[in-house]
Amino acid sequence: MSAPNRDLDLPARHQAIDRTGILFALAAYLFWGFAPIYFKLLDFSAATEIVAHRVVWSVLVLAVLIVVRRQLATLRELNRKQIGWLAVSGALVSVNWLVFIWALLNDRMLETSLGYYINPLVTVLLGGLFLGEWLRPVQQLAVVLAALGVVNEIVAVGILPWAGLTLAFSFGLYGLVRKRLAVDSAVGLGVETLLMLPIAAAYLIWGWWVGEGALVQGDAGQLLLLAAGGLVTVFPLVCFAAAALRLSLSMLGFIQYLAPSITFLLAIFVYDEPIRASQFLTFGCIWLALLLFSTESMVYQRRLAASLR
Repeated sequence: MSAPNRDLDLPARHQAIDRTGILFALAAYLFWGFAPIYFKLLDFSAATEIVAHRVVWSVLVLAVLIVVRRQLATLRELNRKQIGWLAVSGALVSVNWLVFIWALLNDRMLETSLGYYINPLVTVLLGGLFLGEWLRPVQQLAVVLAALGVVNEIVAVGILPWAGLTLAFSFGLYGLVRKRLAVDSAVGLGVETLLMLPIAAAYLIWGWWVGEGALVQGDAGQLLLLAAGGLVTVFPLVCFAAAALRLSLSMLGFIQYLAPSITFLLAIFVYDEPIRASQFLTFGCIWLALLLFSTESMVYQRRLAASLR
């Protein structure tokens, strides 16, 4: 009797892995999409205090995660140059967190959605500028369309949507730094938050000393909500890391639009943020840009895969 052909089992195994990856990706981006609800519940605190608590509790959660995953050796192997760049990426993610939470607490959720819609296009643009990953013609068109959407917002309102652009570029630059470092996501974020910990702890201690902030004025429920920031930060990160191991970048990139779409709907239908007629044109340009970008990326990946067979 001949040995079974193991190649016949490969499609089934890949399909199972893909389904698992999709579930992890959906968990991450659904969580990120609905995360504004959590941060809206923290309106009893200032954005700076929320970020400080987020850093402190994330350090604790990530420390447990790193120990459980037996990554202490990976942590010890980091050199000074890597730690220096993690300090830079930590500063970038801190800016991102601060602006995101500030925008939510100031009823600018739509603008956060705008920023995260633009982010993939900013990432492609930064790749072209810093990594020599030249944009293909359709990608160039997508970036131009997104830029037209931003210009429309400036012309229609007379104000630069700085919060959305800051979110897009800070996260894009963060991704650029982390890509060059190639450090595990949990270990990297663990070091980033650990480097931010002295500033965060000093800020909270100062608030306690002068009699301000939730540590002094908050009740047990409010303190528990702030402490939950550690899990809110780490859980989707773990799901995203698991999805990234199982899915192609094009598939992962397509699913990521789920998060800003949920935030967009929350802003309009749950938190009653007004949307101007001009904003439909702004979002329309960006949505069209993302449609072109996603379609072109999938077609390109399929052609590349076919050429390698």
